[in-house]
Amino acid sequence: MTARVGLGFDVHPFVDGRPLVLGGVTIPDARGLAGHSDADVVAHAVADALLGAAGLPDLGTLFPSSEAVHEDAASLGFVEQVAARLVDEGWHVVNVDVVVAAETPRLAPHVGAMCELVARALDAARGPDDDAVPVSVKPKRAEGLGAVGRAEGIAAWAVALLERQQSPRVP
Repeated sequence: MTARVGLGFDVHPFVDGRPLVLGGVTIPDARGLAGHSDADVVAHAVADALLGAAGLPDLGTLFPSSEAVHEDAASLGFVEQVAARLVDEGWHVVNVDVVVAAETPRLAPHVGAMCELVARALDAARGPDDDAVPVSVKPKRAEGLGAVGRAEGIAAWAVALLERQQSPRVP
């Protein structure tokens, strides 16, 4: 077995007039994030962590904001496409861990749904045991520090562990 770890990061500022989507969950009564797609920082960080672990190009290269087809796109769709690409490359996802930094809104009530939706988006890249990919999401506050602490936007970091079965060596 070969195992590889990837780290993803994303940050978007708040904007009026859009829904807030995090980990595929639309958070009610919250300001949305500016971005070409739905600006889901959780999904973006997860996709980049997976791509990095597999040694593939980053999210912006694969799904550029210069392409109209990605405008207002659901970012969990990007995660699904990345999962399919991982399978094509011989990888499966062992687990994903996400930290979301936001002063507002309160995210704890939505964590379970985020974990479930991200795990579902990774279904194609399940491991040999065929269990759902374990996904954890931990909301944090910046305690007033920096742009996130001033409630100017939301940031997310994700770590992903991938494994690939090695082909047997032929003597």
